[in-house]
Amino acid sequence: MVYSLTYRRPPHVDSARASVLGDEKTKSIGEASIESQASGSSGGMSYGIPDALSFDRIITGGTCPPCTTRDLMNYLVYIEHSAENLQFFLWYRDYLKRFNELPSNERALAPEWSAEQAEMDAQAIQGTPGPKQQISAETAAVFKGTDFAPPIASVVEVKGNPFSTPPRTPNGEKYRESVAPSERAWSENCSTLMSNTNKSFQTKTAGAFQGADLKWQPFTIQPFREEISRIIAIYIADGAPRQLNLSAKERTTLLHALANTTHPTAFRMVVHTVEWSLRHQAHPNFIRWTICNGNAPRVVFARGLGVAGILGGIICAILITLSNAGRGWRVLSAVGFMIGVATLIAAWKGMCVVLHGMHHRHLRPWELFAEHDDEYSVDMGRGSFDTLGSANSYEDEPWVAKYEKRNVIRKVFDREVWIQEPALRQIQDTIFIQALGGALIITAISVGIFCAFPKGNYY
Repeated sequence: MVYSLTYRRPPHVDSARASVLGDEKTKSIGEASIESQASGSSGGMSYGIPDALSFDRIITGGTCPPCTTRDLMNYLVYIEHSAENLQFFLWYRDYLKRFNELPSNERALAPEWSAEQAEMDAQAIQGTPGPKQQISAETAAVFKGTDFAPPIASVVEVKGNPFSTPPRTPNGEKYRESVAPSERAWSENCSTLMSNTNKSFQTKTAGAFQGADLKWQPFTIQPFREEISRIIAIYIADGAPRQLNLSAKERTTLLHALANTTHPTAFRMVVHTVEWSLRHQAHPNFIRWTICNGNAPRVVFARGLGVAGILGGIICAILITLSNAGRGWRVLSAVGFMIGVATLIAAWKGMCVVLHGMHHRHLRPWELFAEHDDEYSVDMGRGSFDTLGSANSYEDEPWVAKYEKRNVIRKVFDREVWIQEPALRQIQDTIFIQALGGALIITAISVGIFCAFPKGNYY
């Protein structure tokens, strides 16, 4: 089964074409979800991407290799160098789920950040006065006499002390005394390391708030406050290891929201920006790249074979035309034209017809030297799926040096693997049929031209 013969693979989308205003992003994301649901019931296709390979299907694990979430992450890490968008998006989906599973009394500590508040906050950043911040009397008493003292008008009466410290565990000291000295030393070293790491995150987070002109520090009583501080240090702060491509307005608005609450709605504007980039730039580029079943040396080799086939057809037609053989013998040149043109058209779209004949693809360089048996498993705490990890740098990974040492001939005939995703095989079948159709037309025209010439009778 193939798609329409007028099928065109997704065009390459650069960052300039993916830049749209915030309202248009929200509207487009909603339309994309509705479009995906509608095409799912009618077997439709959007922008050269079938519904079986839609962004939602890939993220929810409804696809097979090489179109899984793991493959998308590898593409963003090694090819497009923008994996921070998908890492943040996956973290946010998981965070939203975990936040909604909290007890109601804990969720109440982090009030929802409405769209109206975000809009007023954005206006305040641009110079328009925004809503006044309300702080409890206990909190005002703590900051009294310091630079963080709030204005009297913002102080409200709140029952309970958010700064109250829970009682210590009665048996805590007895437990420490019962632990072996070596285990205690190891535990203290781990605690010291964690403490230094937390201080590093806290320093970056404090710097981010200071850069946004925020003197008031957020409450630690709110759920997931420490995790939010890590997210700010990793994705939001200037110079962060996985800094998102946000405007100054988006970053400041987000920090203002996170200073008040840890509710997932505080990320509303940023999530729209990240999801827009994933849906309308990363996803189409990933599908376009995945359609190519061979590596770069193999595609160049296929193009050379295509040119050689065309030259062979031309030479054959010329030799027969100059001889005293009948015109019908000139049709033999159609073999060279057909094979050469079809191979060249397919290679122009990144496909090798030999690999396609077996529905195979080359292993990616990072797959050739994979150390894990299950390369396509998604572990949120390992490698690029570690949402709280370090920078997305791969230059020091072992496979880079190993792959550079491989000669060109070995790269052309690298290891192959069967393509498991049916929708991707259908796309490649469609491109192959298109290549055959184009080759048939060009071959007919070329052979017809040579058949029009009279015999040369030179030999």
